[in-house]
Amino acid sequence: MKNSLTKPNDSQIATDPRENFIYHSALMPIFVWIGFVCSISFMEAWLKFRAPGLSLSVGLSIGRVIFAALNKVEWTFAGLTLLFLLLGKRKPKLAESIALCIPIAILALQTSFLLPALNNRAAAISQGLSVSSSSVHFYYIFFESLKILSLFIFGINMVCGLSRDRKRKTVKEY
Repeated sequence: MKNSLTKPNDSQIATDPRENFIYHSALMPIFVWIGFVCSISFMEAWLKFRAPGLSLSVGLSIGRVIFAALNKVEWTFAGLTLLFLLLGKRKPKLAESIALCIPIAILALQTSFLLPALNNRAAAISQGLSVSSSSVHFYYIFFESLKILSLFIFGINMVCGLSRDRKRKTVKEY
């Protein structure tokens, strides 16, 4: 059994200021991503329908444009996060990797299936067609919630990892 007081080896500690900058930079898109999804999906999406004089058709059209833009921005955040992690020497642990893979997989699911289904439904409603009830919105909201939770867990684990690295560095200096 390994003693918890053993000193970490040099490869476990990020001492290069550039390495720390790269690792810190990976945190930025994660938390901004969370903010974007929360503000659009959980506030703007339903709030616009409370505006006086806004027809259902116009609201759905606005929603389609906003969610298409959000999807592109989310892919940008995912790409930036992966880029910073690939450039850095400190690689995420398995739990961190899983917590990052979940939102990326959800984003792929939303891009490929859920958003096209919601867009088709919105277009049909805007054209005055009768549409049957669907659970696509429920799935979208469920996966948005899961995505935010996973991103938050990933981000917090990265912050905790930075804290652990600082403590290890302090122990090593003694």
